[in-house]
Amino acid sequence: MANTSKVTVLVLAASRAGPQDAVAKLQNLSHKCLVEIDGEVMLGRVVREIAESEHAGDIYVSIESEELMRSVPYLAGMMDAGRLKFVAAGENLFASIEQAVASIPNPYPMAVSTGDNALHTSEMFDHFCAEVLASGAQAAVAMTPASTILEAYPDGKRAFHELKDGGWSSCNLYAVTSPEALNAAQVFKTGGQFGKQPSRILKAFGLRFMLMYKFSLATIDGMARYLSKRWNVSMSVVRMPFADAPIDVDNPGDFTRTEGILKKRRRA
Repeated sequence: MANTSKVTVLVLAASRAGPQDAVAKLQNLSHKCLVEIDGEVMLGRVVREIAESEHAGDIYVSIESEELMRSVPYLAGMMDAGRLKFVAAGENLFASIEQAVASIPNPYPMAVSTGDNALHTSEMFDHFCAEVLASGAQAAVAMTPASTILEAYPDGKRAFHELKDGGWSSCNLYAVTSPEALNAAQVFKTGGQFGKQPSRILKAFGLRFMLMYKFSLATIDGMARYLSKRWNVSMSVVRMPFADAPIDVDNPGDFTRTEGILKKRRRA
């Protein structure tokens, strides 16, 4: 690693559903990440917050075409300045990460985010990167405890990963710091969104992990240790002390809620 304080950033922004995506339909667009939310294109907001962080090095957006990125003036300006680059999306999340790693010079350490993380801030990104770099882990995932979320949103959604040490929610923020860590990224061949489609857990992680998960037989760190042994890769869980970190924009209801939070932040 040439500069251990900086990370390469990959933002996954391809559209699997295209204009049929429920969020994209709100504004008749081809990609949900191109919708305008609280006065700013969602993908532009995600990239801007990352770019303002202390740890972000080169930033890449994985999407179907460079033209889509250039359709957003802020992103076009970032590209012209050499800070933002296009990388072609693959047929699934893992293929996109694999292709990006193969085409990016000196890709490690790499943080992976998504184009619908509209509530992520530079502070959240920096917290995650600092924890990953300090841990020395080859792979990492950001998770927020249910207690943190419910303290801020007591009447909010309660679809958590219930484990031995309580509920957890994924923040759609990952890291790979070595070529071996791509073994861990292969779980995204099934498409991700494991909490919303539990059957994918079995395909991605195996029967033993599925049973540990289903019956809350292990803590979050215990699950990470199991996967470290399964994949022969050191893996860590980064605890995110931010209630908004797990909220992404998957449907029109998420869009409305997220825009409301952004407006509240702006007024504050």
